[in-house]
Amino acid sequence: MERVSVIGNSGSGKTTLGRHLAAALDAPFVELDGIFHQPGWTELPAEQFRERLSAVVAGDRWVIDGNYSAVRDLVWERADTVVWLTLPRWLVTARVLRRTVGRGVRRAELWNGNREELRNLFSRDPMQSIVLFSYRNHHGSIRRYERRLADPAQAHLHLVRLRSRREVRALLDQVRQPST
Repeated sequence: MERVSVIGNSGSGKTTLGRHLAAALDAPFVELDGIFHQPGWTELPAEQFRERLSAVVAGDRWVIDGNYSAVRDLVWERADTVVWLTLPRWLVTARVLRRTVGRGVRRAELWNGNREELRNLFSRDPMQSIVLFSYRNHHGSIRRYERRLADPAQAHLHLVRLRSRREVRALLDQVRQPST
């Protein structure tokens, strides 16, 4: 594990796991949301997104968290491992709800001055409510990644699929063990 792509539905724990993996592997950590979401929630154009990420993936070691189709080919071409979080929907929904409420109450800055608004929690628009987006996207996300990862073009990737908190802890324990 030297170049790791961490993927999964919104709220599945990509960023938390990615940070822990990067620390254990002594590798740079990149959160794609932090590049993509510019001030005022403006989306970075795909060409600029790809340019910014190209320098990162050219490196020898990294952990990248995110699911952006605009840059997936760049990341997966250079990745040696994909860690895929497919935790149960009830758990992911509870996590994203708790995270969203906490961020909203604290007015926590996410990336580039952006903050989650508590009022979005009650929106019926999944592009406004990350909780609704995550809930609705859960099973479709799994089906899409099953197809993408079965593609022979991805045969070079070592796939680590994590379906439970226990499996996540076991992976971290394994990566943290000193090599013998």
